[in-house]
Amino acid sequence: MVTVSDLMTKKLVTVPAGTSAADAARVMNERHVGSVFIEQNDRVVGIVTESDIVRKVVGENRPVHFVPVESIMSSPVISLDERRSITEAADLMQHHHTRHLGVLKSGAIVGVLSVRDLLQPVSVDEF
Repeated sequence: MVTVSDLMTKKLVTVPAGTSAADAARVMNERHVGSVFIEQNDRVVGIVTESDIVRKVVGENRPVHFVPVESIMSSPVISLDERRSITEAADLMQHHHTRHLGVLKSGAIVGVLSVRDLLQPVSVDEF
């Protein structure tokens, strides 16, 4: 069985609460990722995606340099344990209409799984 930990991105990209949408987009561009987790008091409190910035900031003609990420983040982060199957992850994404999931290990977010990750080729034997 292919698990979430087999396909997830292990490098967690975070920005602090209070970061502007413009700066969050810059971090995503520099790190080549489609989302950033929002941290407050050393805890992950939400997630912002490229789509959030496009729809909730640019699409609404809001000033990208002055919109704080916490005003557009999704919270709580939809998450699942790293040992779960990718089928369960895909079902969770579909049910919650999301393209990114936090990946949990011992209750803490340690990575992210995106729709793009699910498109990686895997051996039929692993299922």
